[in-house]
Amino acid sequence: MAADKYTALWLSHSSISDFLKCPRAYYLKNIYKDPKTGHKIQLMTPPLALGQAVHEVIESLSIIPTENRFNESLLIKFNTAWDKVSGKRGGFLQEDTEHKYKQRGEIMLKRVMDNPGPLKNLAIKIKVDNRDLPYFWLSEEDNIILCGKLDWIEYFPDTDSIHIIDFKTSKSVEDPESLQLPIYSLLAHKCQNRKVDGASYWYLEENDAPTPKTLPGQEEAEAQILKIARKVKLARQLESFKCPEEEKGDGCMYCKSFEAILRGELNFVYTDSNNRDVYIYPEKEVTLENESIIL
Repeated sequence: MAADKYTALWLSHSSISDFLKCPRAYYLKNIYKDPKTGHKIQLMTPPLALGQAVHEVIESLSIIPTENRFNESLLIKFNTAWDKVSGKRGGFLQEDTEHKYKQRGEIMLKRVMDNPGPLKNLAIKIKVDNRDLPYFWLSEEDNIILCGKLDWIEYFPDTDSIHIIDFKTSKSVEDPESLQLPIYSLLAHKCQNRKVDGASYWYLEENDAPTPKTLPGQEEAEAQILKIARKVKLARQLESFKCPEEEKGDGCMYCKSFEAILRGELNFVYTDSNNRDVYIYPEKEVTLENESIIL
C-alpha cells in the first residue's frame, strides 16, 4: 500500500499515551464522534485550563526577537489568555477555585520572568509543509505518521544544535518511562537538520530552570514507538478498544469521565475551534493534577 498522508494513521505523544493507559480512553478521545453533532468530545478541568493558558503565554515568546521578548509583562498576556478559560469554559464552578488556579499561573509566570534562562536565547519553530505541527513518516509501509507540537526549541548558534524544552504546569513529576521527550526528539531530528543536543522538562511551579532528561538512542526510541503504533493500528482495524478495568462497570480512571459524557452525566459547555464538544463536571470541582495539558 502506497503511503498516503490523507489516509495514514496520525499518532502523537498524547494519543499514544491515551492508548497505553487505556485503549477505551484512546477511542473516546481520538476516534469517537457524537452521532448527534458529528463532533469529537473533550473534557475540560481546572488543571487543563491552567496548563492551556500558561502554555499559550510562554509559547508566544518564541516568535518574538530575543531583545524584545520580555518587554511586555507576561502577566498582562496571561490575563488575555485566561479570559479564554474563565468560568465554565475552564471547568470552574466557583470563583474562589478559579482565583486559586489563576494565582498559580501568575506565580509560574513570575518565576519565568525572574528566571528566564533559556527563554532569553534564540529559539526556532519547526514547520513541515507550512504546517505548525511537525510530522514525519514513522512507517510508510504501515502508513503511520508521527506528529507533535514542541513547546520550545532553544537554538545554540555556536554548535548549530538545539535543546528541546517541555513546560509542565502540573504538580506531579513526569513518569520516567514517558515517551514524550523521546517522541519530541525524534520529531526534531526528522523535521530539521540541526543536532538535538538535549531535552528537558521545566516544572514551572517548583523549579527556576529546566530539568534535563536522559533520552534513549534515536533508533531504539523509533523502534519502541513503532511497535506501539502498530498495536494502535491493529486495534483500529479490529475495532477493539477494551478498558483494562471494564469488568468494574464504569471504566478506569482514564476513561470513566468520558463514559460519563456518553451517559449524559456531564454538562456541555461549548464547541471549541477544533469542533470538539467540551464538557465539564456538573457539580463537583475536579483537580486531576495528572491531567496537565499536552500540546
